[in-house]
Amino acid sequence: MARIEPDPILGTVTPLQDGETVLAEFRADRTAYWRGHLILAVVLGAAAGLFLMWQGNPYPVAGPFGAVLAIGVRAAYLASEALAEVWRLTDRRLLGPGGRAIQRGQIVSARAFLGAVQVTTASGDRHLIKYQADPAATAARIMGGRA
Repeated sequence: MARIEPDPILGTVTPLQDGETVLAEFRADRTAYWRGHLILAVVLGAAAGLFLMWQGNPYPVAGPFGAVLAIGVRAAYLASEALAEVWRLTDRRLLGPGGRAIQRGQIVSARAFLGAVQVTTASGDRHLIKYQADPAATAARIMGGRA
């Protein structure tokens, strides 16, 4: 079986500027990752079972079983990549995976969105900091002390 190599752009770390200091790091939380996938599996499994019942299928349990299996396999396959994401908050910028850099003065809002934080910039760009243990605290930390 061929091994799939991660995209090298995702591992790119944006370098700090001269005199820039890191104030906080936001790493993906393993518990939040698995909890999000468990909720997704339960909701989609129930929907699949109800759909099969509506269709008159004599084995509606196949829907939830298939949904849980598919989402579980996908979650296990992507866990190493998703959990490796790190966002850094500096005194000047918010630095994300893939070389993303957002000036703190350009951040209009940071709000909790399910288990993530959605950061919106003045130009309308949106960035998602996924799988946070406490999304509200992460959002408050990003919005606090902006220049």
